[in-house]
Amino acid sequence: MLVNDWLFIGIFFLIVAVFPGAPILIAGLLAPKRPTPAKSETYECGIETVGDTWVQFRVQYYVFALTFLVFDVELVFLFPWAVAFNQIPLAGVLSGIVFVMILFVELLAAWRKGVLEWV
Repeated sequence: MLVNDWLFIGIFFLIVAVFPGAPILIAGLLAPKRPTPAKSETYECGIETVGDTWVQFRVQYYVFALTFLVFDVELVFLFPWAVAFNQIPLAGVLSGIVFVMILFVELLAAWRKGVLEWV
């Protein structure tokens, strides 16, 4: 019985590798390859690049984006909890409240560090 479980997991991992890999491989084999100098240039929204294209961005933009991403992903965890709020036991409600309190503490910490201020 244990061998069948591992076989199932192995087949699953094979499928996980084939589904994204096959289209990339097929596109690489079948796509037309006609490189030109215009196709090799850097494309920035149709605007010709002027000067050095490697510009250093402030770290604050990335921290702001990561903070948004963290809270956005945590919202995905809260949505099913909110939908089934009337049907979950008290322990589930309390764990959800603790989770929201942790989010609130994270928000306060980010606010105090000035991460949420756009300069």
